[in-house]
Amino acid sequence: MTVIKVLLVDDEELIRFGLRAVLDAQPDLDVVGEAADGAEALGLVRTLRPDVVLMDVRMPGLDGLAATRAILRGPGRPPKILVVTTFEADDYVYEALRAGADGFLLKRSRPAEVVQAVRLVAAGESLLFPATIRRLAAARSGRDRADGGAVARAGLTAREGEVLRLMARGLSNAEIGGRLHLGVQTVKTHVSSLLGKLGARDRTQAVIAAYESGFVTPESESESKSESGFGPL
Repeated sequence: MTVIKVLLVDDEELIRFGLRAVLDAQPDLDVVGEAADGAEALGLVRTLRPDVVLMDVRMPGLDGLAATRAILRGPGRPPKILVVTTFEADDYVYEALRAGADGFLLKRSRPAEVVQAVRLVAAGESLLFPATIRRLAAARSGRDRADGGAVARAGLTAREGEVLRLMARGLSNAEIGGRLHLGVQTVKTHVSSLLGKLGARDRTQAVIAAYESGFVTPESESESKSESGFGPL
């Protein structure tokens, strides 16, 4: 059995205690360390080499956004980063996702949701609340349109555009395949191709680029798969 190593980063000891209790109760999850701020987290990432970091965004000193950027710019293969936040409609969360975080998790999430989220991102999935991303993107939609937008410049094929629109709704590869009558492996190939063309680290960044360029709009994607819960992208 593969054990997923997790690092907890939060300035509130009680939050860290609760997350550790939830995660360490699982046989495949192991909390290998805790940090009270972003600066401490940077050192622990280098020494402990966790698979997943649960990162609070609002902390004194080096906050979670700055720490996320520093970790992802670091040498070697960076860990997956799950932003942990009290408020989903938070500019810090949005900027962390733009920087390359793999998703976010609300502090009020149920224990089973926390466990599922860690496993999903460790497996290479991106984790979003599609409805929340639409709201956060609403004020920014079109900010990248001046020279045609990142999506227009990328030269996506028609099929890749269809896949990207369905990704923005929060559909999984299997669900996208069902909608487009494609095999899952074919969908994965299209996803990999469009990520490369967009220069996106993951599906999260691709979806954000789609909103910011105006390729999709919050209004056009109102039929998201999940309005209150979360799901893998």
